[in-house]
Amino acid sequence: MRLMNIIHDSVVDGEGLRTVLFFAGCPHHCRGCHNPQSWRMQNGTEMTIAEAVAEIASNPIANVTFSGGDPFAQAEEAYQLALEVKRMGKNLWVYTGYTLKQLLAHGTAEQRLLLAECDMLVDGPFVLAERDITLAFRGSQNQRLIPRSDIRKAIQANAARL
Repeated sequence: MRLMNIIHDSVVDGEGLRTVLFFAGCPHHCRGCHNPQSWRMQNGTEMTIAEAVAEIASNPIANVTFSGGDPFAQAEEAYQLALEVKRMGKNLWVYTGYTLKQLLAHGTAEQRLLLAECDMLVDGPFVLAERDITLAFRGSQNQRLIPRSDIRKAIQANAARL
């Protein structure tokens, strides 16, 4: 997988102390994005799942956030890493420019698997016209914080329609 960066001890990318993995690659190209260098999949550094797990494990008290870029652009690798995060007993937040509805309706099998591992999904593109710096853990008013229980309900409702 390609990662732009890993930072430790963030308090702005989810509740509590977090290790944040910034994935390379983003198809959304949101105007006003704070991290446009992450848009290209070729940017960043190649890292194995084992290397990322070791980095996460080096901070035993922090939970984990996947950000980007968009982690769903590398859903297969992000899903495998999410499974390891859960095995470590850590809480996982995932930021994406997709909406939950888009992922359920048009997502790949790997994207839906990753979705099922999220404890909190921060969904929707950053919309510069809706920028609001007073919001906790997100940059624009259209972005939503969706807890695991609501993600599970949406997955079950979507499965019932198929």
